[in-house]
Amino acid sequence: MKTNTLHHAGLAVLRIVPSLIMLFVHGLPKLQNLLAGNFSFPDPIGIGEAPSLFLAVIGEFVAPILLIMGFKTRYAAVPALATMLVAAFITHGADPFAKKELALLYALFFAVIFLVGPGKYSLDKK
Repeated sequence: MKTNTLHHAGLAVLRIVPSLIMLFVHGLPKLQNLLAGNFSFPDPIGIGEAPSLFLAVIGEFVAPILLIMGFKTRYAAVPALATMLVAAFITHGADPFAKKELALLYALFFAVIFLVGPGKYSLDKK
């Protein structure tokens, strides 16, 4: 494989794998709660439980779908990144590092995607 091909394949893996995990492990349960009318959710930025849940669904369900497809990738990385930064520094702000670690890893993935873009294996590049 050529280096350029490996570069773009790496960007696709970096974009798709964390987004799939975020979507199914974190986003889908939140979407199901939202659709069921269960708005019991932490309010880390003081806007209310329901709006906080709605924003978390955007960051953990909607944005990962766009990231997986590579559609409007840099824009989609922003709510995913913001959600993970709120989780790490506000929701788990007083917790030990081990509690923040996962949110920080996701934030790192989404920050890199925002900075370098989706690569050629994406709808943005078609």
